[in-house]
Amino acid sequence: MATSMPAQAQLSTLLNRGKRGADRAETCGEGKKGDTARGVVGGLLGGAVRDMARKARLPSFVPVPAFSDQLTESIACRLDPEEQKQAAEATLQATRADTQDGAAQVGATASWNSSTRDDVSGTSTVTRRERAKGDLDCITVTDVVIVQGEETRADKRMCRAPGSARYSIIA
Repeated sequence: MATSMPAQAQLSTLLNRGKRGADRAETCGEGKKGDTARGVVGGLLGGAVRDMARKARLPSFVPVPAFSDQLTESIACRLDPEEQKQAAEATLQATRADTQDGAAQVGATASWNSSTRDDVSGTSTVTRRERAKGDLDCITVTDVVIVQGEETRADKRMCRAPGSARYSIIA
């Protein structure tokens, strides 16, 4: 049965233990603990950002499941569905292989401006490259979004299996 799924879906399911955006949507903006593998620091920072956003009455959106392998919850919760699509496309563009070995290039950046709100923009930048256990090719991508003058940053570890064309967030 596992071989009937695309390699990217298999990798994402295995590494995220099936925890997709729809499952994490329940925690968006509510201060509930999300995926524990993200680490204590990310959880504390994400909680602080959500609390400040709530106090400032900034909008909080539900993550679109289709983009959960490209966007972190802390970023998705700040963006409407169209902006989530734009941010996910920027991640795909920044991580697109442009080296001879087919890997994403450290320093590659993609920017976007919201098509739905004037005061929203963002970037995705490949900031680190590493070799994980086995044959996985892993990178760190830093997302920055600016909503109503407030900056939110999130680092996400993304990997791809041999033969896969696309990187996906892993826990």
